[in-house]
Amino acid sequence: MKTIKLFLSSIVFSLLFTGCFFNSSVTLNSKPNPDLKFRDYEKNQKLHSQLFEHYKKWKGVKYKYGGTTMQGVDCSAYVQNAYRNALKVNIPRTTKLQSRVGQEVGMADLEIGDLIFFKTGYKTRHVGIYIGGGEFMHASTKVGVTISSLDNPYYIKQIWKIQRIFN
Repeated sequence: MKTIKLFLSSIVFSLLFTGCFFNSSVTLNSKPNPDLKFRDYEKNQKLHSQLFEHYKKWKGVKYKYGGTTMQGVDCSAYVQNAYRNALKVNIPRTTKLQSRVGQEVGMADLEIGDLIFFKTGYKTRHVGIYIGGGEFMHASTKVGVTISSLDNPYYIKQIWKIQRIFN
């Protein structure tokens, strides 16, 4: 009985990770790039620190569609605010416009600071910022500003595209 449950669980898990992406350029590969140079490591550490400091200030702020303040914020406003205040980079306000900025990259090339876009409904989109270690920060409709894992089957199957804003 235990063997059957384990077998069925592995089949369900496998199905969650096959053919669920909306964009064929996105492929699951959580291994870090072995060609990462030392200065890239330093750059990534700096980006992570800047983004995490910003996150600590906003952690738990409630989600509010159209919101742009600490009284309530939506995902694209949070991302715009993080880029402007933590990274000193101006990006558009909406998820639709943010998805057109920068260069599209695949999951295997994911780096700290990249924007991860999700299709969460027929016309609904969501965005977060990759912070390394398989995690991204975003304004969740359920818990507000938080950090989530890309290992979560809900998020991984909803990935639409990844945009790199700067190199």
